[in-house]
Parts: sequence; structure tokens; C-alpha cells
Amino acid sequence: MTADPVTEPMPRDPIDLLIALEEAAGYPIRPEYIEGTVIIPPQPDDNHNSGAVKLVVQLHMAGWTLAGMGNGYTTQSELPHGQALVIPDFYVQHREPTDLDEAFRKTHKGWYPINLLALVGEITSSNRETDIEPKYRTYATAAVPVYVIVDRRDGMVHVHSEPDPDTRRYRIHSSAPLGGKLPLPAPYPVLDTAPLVRAGG
Repeated sequence: MTADPVTEPMPRDPIDLLIALEEAAGYPIRPEYIEGTVIIPPQPDDNHNSGAVKLVVQLHMAGWTLAGMGNGYTTQSELPHGQALVIPDFYVQHREPTDLDEAFRKTHKGWYPINLLALVGEITSSNRETDIEPKYRTYATAAVPVYVIVDRRDGMVHVHSEPDPDTRRYRIHSSAPLGGKLPLPAPYPVLDTAPLVRAGG
């Protein structure tokens, strides 16, 4: 007689769930968790990544040395609509992570607190709807001050500011054609989006 296969229950904690998915994939993935749903972004193309790097370099050149890419951030589970785990394409932090932030990251298995973020940006790929709806609501609910969406499909860049966590929306929106100059809210610089035009849809 052979034993029935044992099916391990999926972890209930979103962080443990994403770790389990990463281990099961067998190849590098960076899943996110937004509004109770696991999001597995498509593998970014070279132009997506180079565009993000060029925006970060512009921010550094303008004196925003806490601009970066690659970190993961988490909201707190007590926020409306539960915990979120996001990995922005680029960002500016309010400050260098403190010892307390690093302790938080260790406790949360690699995720920094989202209140470190002063500005966050996403460059759309085939999962464009995630950036313009669930992530928009998540960043607004978490009171991230500025959210930039580089919409490669529509050839526009959108800047959202003054989040209203109660409505899960941003109060101010501006946009500019992709390929031109992008004014950001003060005190941020004007960014040149020409390097992203080659990124395609």
C-alpha cells in the first residue's frame, strides 16, 4: 500500500507565501502581494531596466542621493485592505534606513517599512493595469507622497501627489508626453524622459 501524497497548506502570512512561491519557481522571480492577490510581474526587458536606471541617475545628479531601485517595502497589516508587499521600479527614500528600519527588515524577512518612501515610480510592462490601479491605491493608502507612472503603452508619464489614505486616491495629478520634460512636485527636479522612448510598449 502506498501512502497518499501529503499536500502542504500554503502559508497564511503574505511574506511566507511569497517566499514559498520563490522557492517553488525554480528560477528567479520577485512576486508582490497587493490587495490580497499575489502578483508575479513579467521579467522586465532591457529597456525597462535601463530606463529606470537613467531616471535614478538623473535624481542622483540633482542631489537626491537616496534614489534607488531594487528594495522591497511592506505596509502594515492593520491598514485597510490588508498588508501589501511591493517592489517599485525606482524610488526616493526620506532617509537612510536606521538601525530600527534594518531590524524591521530582518523581522519582516527582507521587506523595509513603506514609510521610508518619499517618491515611488513604476514603468509599465504587460502588467500595466497593476501599476495604474492596485498599486496606485496601495501607494495612496500608505501615504507615499509622490507616485510616478511611466506608461509605455500610451506614451505618457503621470505624476500623482498629495495622497488621501481615506479615499485611497491622490488629490493632484499631472501628466506629460513620454520623451519630453517631466516636472515633478517641488522640491524634486525636472526629469528628462527621452531615454525611455526607446523602451517601447
